[in-house]
This record gives sequence, structure tokens and C-alpha cells, in this order.
Amino acid sequence: MTAATPFKSGFVGLIGRPNVGKSTLLNQVLGQKIAITSNKPQTTRNKIQGIYSTDEMQAIFLDTPGIHKPKHKLGQYMSLSAQSVMGDVDILFYLVDATAEIGGGEKYISQQLVGSKCPVFLVINKIDLLEKPQLLAVIDKYKELGDFAEVVPVAAKTGENVEVLLETLKKYLPEGPLYYPLDTVTDQPEQVIIAEIIREKILQATTEEIPHAIAVNITEMEERENGLIYIAADIYVERESQKGIIIGKKGVMLQKIGSAARLEVEGIFASKVFLALRVKMKKGWRNNDTMLKNFGFDKKEL
Repeated sequence: MTAATPFKSGFVGLIGRPNVGKSTLLNQVLGQKIAITSNKPQTTRNKIQGIYSTDEMQAIFLDTPGIHKPKHKLGQYMSLSAQSVMGDVDILFYLVDATAEIGGGEKYISQQLVGSKCPVFLVINKIDLLEKPQLLAVIDKYKELGDFAEVVPVAAKTGENVEVLLETLKKYLPEGPLYYPLDTVTDQPEQVIIAEIIREKILQATTEEIPHAIAVNITEMEERENGLIYIAADIYVERESQKGIIIGKKGVMLQKIGSAARLEVEGIFASKVFLALRVKMKKGWRNNDTMLKNFGFDKKEL
């Protein structure tokens, strides 16, 4: 950075329908995982803040839940969380799935973007799953959704064209300060990241019988003898049948989930971890305002 090239910084919102790859793109940009991913829609619940920094710019990304029609109070929070980002950032990345047909969901989101006060990038994801002639046709169709500042096709999973997206972003970011130290990648508390890792492992290990009726709460975290980190977490479900699925026969499923989560957490801390998991049933927690607030889903903060 020199006097001739002023430092740029700003906030970038990631929006789109469920399962279009917002979290995958954020993880790819940062070069490490801070947002959980799975092949099930509605993985992201909170706005996850990821920070991408170079000597010339800093972009603070807000990864939002997929915009959808809510079916419970948790869904209402998730939808409000995503929509609140639209008017509170410098640039919007509107992600779409190159392999999916344009339906009512995309038309609804594009209508919300009409008159946006900030530049909107149409980011067409999953181009690695298409042949080039197919991609050109897809780009033309999606361009009809609105007037976009930029249209950038990418493959978030493989990283294809992500550098081009970041270079294009730099052109649009305003001049601004360094909001966070250069080596910071997220402002999320460690407990939140650990809880999300556990939830991801549950989503990956279980079937559609455990869609999103789960929440994870870290109840204890401390460093013990010889640098061992002790972590206790409660896993909440809505029905006894779901509790049985997560625990599994003779506790095998819970052990599988715990082992996968522990290995990933050990990678973060570069230390041995003891992870104690308990499964609890709380009927209808996704419609319980008190429990939602305890889990960090508070509409007043949006």
C-alpha cells in the first residue's frame, strides 16, 4: 500500500436461497472454515462474520441464512437476519446455483434488490458442474433478474474464479480503515464456532429425520492439566425419536459425531481436546422465544 493506492475496506453481504454455496464461498475466500456446510439446506443460522485482509484491502463478509418462507420462529429469525443485511453493507454478493432452475425464490430475492443503495454482484456458483456452452446460457438467463453491477461465475468448492471475484470486489470497496488486525479471520467467539462444528457433524452424520430440529449449547470450556481443553456441550432436539437417532444404538452415532467434532476442534486449538456431549429433548424449542434467545437468536439485535 502506497500513497498512490489508498487502503480500501468495507462490509460485504452474502445473500441467496438455501444451499447455493454462501458458506462454502466464504470458507474458500478465507482459506479456512469458519462457516459450517452440509448438503442440507438452511445450514447457516446466524450472520457469520468472516474477515478477508490483504495489504491493500479488508472485506468483512456477513454470511446469512438462506432466504426462504419461514415455518417456525427460528425460521422467522433466519429470514429477518438475511434481509437485515441488505441495507447494512457496502456491497452485496447475490449467490445463485448455476445448476438450478430460476424459480419463485430467485424472483422474490431479485425483487428485494430493486433500488438497492449498494452495488450488487450476481455471483453464479457451481460452474464446475456445467459445460461452458451451458454456462453461457445460464448467465444470460440470470442477467434477466435485474441490473447487476457485476456478474461473476465461480466454483466456490474448487476455488475457480474466486480470485477474479476478489479483484473485482476491490474495485468497488470504498476507501476506509483497517477494522480488524490483518491476521483476524472472524469475530465469532470460540464457543460459537465449536457449537457450529458439532452441529455440522450432526447434519453430516444423520438423515433427513434430523433436519434442523437441533441446537448445540456449550456449557463448559476450560484448560486442564497438560494443556488438555475440556469442552462440554448439550445437544437439543425436539422429539424423543430424534434423541435416539443422534445417540444411536449403544451410543455409536453420538460417539461418531463427537470424534469428528473433536478432531476438527483439536485442529483449531492445536491441542488435545476432551469433548463431552449430552443429548436433551425440548419439545418445540424452535418456537420457544426464551430458548431461541438463549441460543443467540434474538430479533431485537437485527
